[in-house]
Amino acid sequence: MKNNSAFICGLLWFGLLTMRAESRWALTVFELALFALAALLVVQRRFAIRPHPVALLLAAAALWGVLQVALGISVDPQPTLQASLGWTVNCAAFSLALVLTNRRFLTAQLVFALILSIGAVIGLLTGFGLGPFVYKNQFANYVESMLGLAIAAAIQDRRRAFAWLLVATALFACVVAAGSRAGAILCLAELVLLPVIAFARGWISARSLTRVAALAVLAGGVFTAVVGWEAILRRFQEPNPYSLRANLLRSSLRMVRDRPLAGFGLGAWSTAYPAYARYDDGTFVNQAHNDWVQWAAEGGLPMLVMMAAVVAILARPAFNSLWGLGLLVVWIHAWVDYPFEQRPALAAFFFGMAGALVTVSREARPPDESSPALPPSESSLPED
Repeated sequence: MKNNSAFICGLLWFGLLTMRAESRWALTVFELALFALAALLVVQRRFAIRPHPVALLLAAAALWGVLQVALGISVDPQPTLQASLGWTVNCAAFSLALVLTNRRFLTAQLVFALILSIGAVIGLLTGFGLGPFVYKNQFANYVESMLGLAIAAAIQDRRRAFAWLLVATALFACVVAAGSRAGAILCLAELVLLPVIAFARGWISARSLTRVAALAVLAGGVFTAVVGWEAILRRFQEPNPYSLRANLLRSSLRMVRDRPLAGFGLGAWSTAYPAYARYDDGTFVNQAHNDWVQWAAEGGLPMLVMMAAVVAILARPAFNSLWGLGLLVVWIHAWVDYPFEQRPALAAFFFGMAGALVTVSREARPPDESSPALPPSESSLPED
């Protein structure tokens, strides 16, 4: 079981595929399965476990929510307890991926991402929505976490470089078709910057960088033309597209100033927000559209520091692996949206990938530019 990534892989896919389920049964099954698998691993290891710092921070976030309820800090205890459960799930997903994932896990995730993204765009074009994704930006968040994997594969897997580049550009085109402004900008940044970073680190030559750039532009243009760019063009033409987010940000910052240490309770932002709203048009606002500020408003500065520490710990393996930089892009997108809120299974997926990042990056080595065909064992990405 130690080297079998199928268990955690299947669970993460189940969570993603059932995000649109209206009743809570799917999420409950997902959570219980994660906890059961984690308990089984603990028993098999005879309770001899060494928690990773990220796992400890996620556990602390879950405990902080419970303390907010126990101390009477939370303005809405029920969503705070639900948020604590969500952080416990994130901790379990990270810890399981830390133990169970390997390089094959990454290949499986990348192939699944391509299939799921193409299916989502087909659903969008035929009127059935973005597959299991309710919100276009959350679909973009998912692709952001996978795009770095595809780009790194194109750079580091010489034998299948062209195929992986096609996967990367296809994923980018799917985000464009979905109409996510920030997602399209960030995915384009990944396509441009990750090869440049690889070149700066001496992983590829100037000739390889030029070849990758040319193929990315050509394939990206073709795929984008196929799926269409009308939706994203309309989004960019909208006047003052971030005016609502700006007002929500100002209100959330006032919330932080009022309770900088205690916060209003994890998951309780929507309950506390009306008292700080800058205007009221009768619309229910469920999220701050900025996870970082929402964490600070709900959990105070302690929660904000914990999340910043998680990103700081993941930064080194992200740079070592190259593909992990795509995963960190999700935390960047969180400054203007809410990839870690509302859909617990999606957040658990990101933390599961973070666990895989920590594990697989330990085996990462830069590609051998002198070899025309990089052996699978030499790549930081998995073999098929």
